[in-house]
Amino acid sequence: MGVDRRTFLKAATTGAGMSLAGFTPTSGEIHSPQPLNDGSHKSEQAAPDVVIVGAGNFGMWTAFYLTRLGANVTVVDKYGPANSRSTSGGETRGVRSSYGGQSTGLLWNRWANEAMKRWTLWDEEWGRQLLPKLFFNTGDLIVRPRMVSYLEDTMADWDTLGVPYELITPDEIRYRWPVIGPEGVGVGLYEPGAGVVRARRAIESVAEVFRKEGGQVTIAAAEMGAREGRQLNELNLDPGEQISAATYIFACGPWFPKVFPELMGQRLRISMGHTFYFATPPGDNRYSYPNLPSYGFPGVTGWPALGRDHRGFRVRTGGRGAEDPDLSDRWIPEEYHARPRQVLADHFPGLVDQPINETRACHYESSVSRNFIIDKHPDFDNVWLAGGGSAESFKQGPVLGEYIARRVMGLDNAPELTEGFRLSEEEFGQPRP
Repeated sequence: MGVDRRTFLKAATTGAGMSLAGFTPTSGEIHSPQPLNDGSHKSEQAAPDVVIVGAGNFGMWTAFYLTRLGANVTVVDKYGPANSRSTSGGETRGVRSSYGGQSTGLLWNRWANEAMKRWTLWDEEWGRQLLPKLFFNTGDLIVRPRMVSYLEDTMADWDTLGVPYELITPDEIRYRWPVIGPEGVGVGLYEPGAGVVRARRAIESVAEVFRKEGGQVTIAAAEMGAREGRQLNELNLDPGEQISAATYIFACGPWFPKVFPELMGQRLRISMGHTFYFATPPGDNRYSYPNLPSYGFPGVTGWPALGRDHRGFRVRTGGRGAEDPDLSDRWIPEEYHARPRQVLADHFPGLVDQPINETRACHYESSVSRNFIIDKHPDFDNVWLAGGGSAESFKQGPVLGEYIARRVMGLDNAPELTEGFRLSEEEFGQPRP
């Protein structure tokens, strides 16, 4: 069901409440995709209703759903969708719903499980039109030396939501996946519906469908332009151009502190995660999908090699502090290589001497509230902020994007979530009350 342009513009500029049958953030419903077309049903010359700054996970999924709901959308990004500098431009991202003990746990759990269904549906529909497979249902295994509250709280959330899981003994872990070493294996919690998404390919695919359905992607740096009172009138694009719309959404990820230094500089914490892809032994498929699940040990996550890409066996460790996302090197210096080698020695000893295929350092932005930020800019009535992914937003992209789109269009049918996504007054470094 779409919304005509006049109705959209009224809702977008006034924030008027409207109802639209269908999606709720906790439901299993998803709009049926339409066949790819050449975008000719929308005029390429028409001024956009919405301009989105940022072509990552937040930006592209929001653009996709806004287009589905009838808006004319342009996405602006200085490097383009799925570029190597973006948080969502890595090779792979895990999709799980184990958020026990977090204030956002039940919501993120519901959304992540809905997203798993949508990733699968996306592959089923667009795979017929030769877009690459994105979601691999690996299952996810969390291992701890003993039962801890995180596992107990996660199981309680799953029981509440009816999510299947298994509590597995060390003997069962060794039987199912004998390549896992005994170090620190006291209990396992297995989520069979979890998996891994080919991240870069996912954003490329969403961008491609968005373009085919009439959306526009512009490669340019953007900054705030002329304003009138509480209305932003235009963005300045480098070099020397302007673009205007009724509504603007900034989905800038780790660039937020650069775009809005006073507003976001202390409300987000930027860090870099370190990801390593190790070669697997020639001819040995025990470390490859579907013969091993994604895994989580204390302080480290990863998953098996995916046959489509053959990047290798993934190990993600802690990283290093914030660097400028426009200038940072995205390879990992050798001084950080000892930690993943120790992870292999402890948990996957058969890989300890394998060479590193490639490394990737990825920027993340975490909010003070530890929740996503989906809110209007405090100085503008027609500017939205969407970010604060906190290393958890990618997996929920297919649900998160539709939620943001409906908020922006005044079609919100989950108002109880609004408060949790507000831009916090608190800043990092302030003492908590």
